[in-house]
Amino acid sequence: MRDRPTITVVGSLNVDLTLRCDRLPRPGETVTGWDFTQRPGGKGANQALAAARLGADVRMVGRTGADAYAEVALRNLRAEGVDLSLVTQAGQPTGIAMILVDGAGENEIAVHPGANALLDLGDIDFGDADAVICQLEIPGAAVAQAARATRGLFCLNAAPALPVPPEALARAEVIIVNETEYAALPPTNALIALTLGAAGAVLLKDGEPLARAAAPTVTAVDTVGAGDTFVAAFVVGLVEGRKPSDALQRACLAAALTVTQQGAQTAMPTAAQVDDWTAA
Repeated sequence: MRDRPTITVVGSLNVDLTLRCDRLPRPGETVTGWDFTQRPGGKGANQALAAARLGADVRMVGRTGADAYAEVALRNLRAEGVDLSLVTQAGQPTGIAMILVDGAGENEIAVHPGANALLDLGDIDFGDADAVICQLEIPGAAVAQAARATRGLFCLNAAPALPVPPEALARAEVIIVNETEYAALPPTNALIALTLGAAGAVLLKDGEPLARAAAPTVTAVDTVGAGDTFVAAFVVGLVEGRKPSDALQRACLAAALTVTQQGAQTAMPTAAQVDDWTAA
């Protein structure tokens, strides 16, 4: 396997405002929470941090506002040594995610994109990055720009379930989705990693299963960030030279480790932690 693969993540930078409560409210209902936190988040930032912890050299491309939340959004990435030279500021607030988490770890999320909605890559050059990862929390035009600028593996995490730019769909070699996102995905020739929560994940090509991976049984504390950990772990595994089926299993293990702790970025495991659990 390769040492220190290089990955560029093009995506959202948010601050997660998380309220924990015994149960999620029904429509029109108010519930009282018992814990409130402000933590770095956003699918792009989460995937960049997870990839760095899993052994990659990572560059983040995104936008924040010129506000106090900008430093909150970037602090964990900076601490993990992620290259932030292509993170710029915009004339909108830093993106915000409002998250409710119940006692079983299930969540509801609403996002205000803020500066993320103004991301424009222009004539960016990704150089010889082994892989570029995009999600759909940034403008479709930026996703298409990333697809054009990618020389290595282009992975699209088609989340949330929004229309996919045709150029990005055609360029993507790997697409990662959950069941809701898969149902909204147009036909594609890409290798699809379909996540199934506690049931694990499956690799699909032209609608046919190629491999399956089971998820280990764990006690879920917080499911926020598990999908982002899966994306990072799967792509890191591929560019390290692992077989797709092995990368899929490792991604399931990494995601399962994430849900055993509170928070998204704070719960993402290192490569050594995944290795230790695999050995056990």
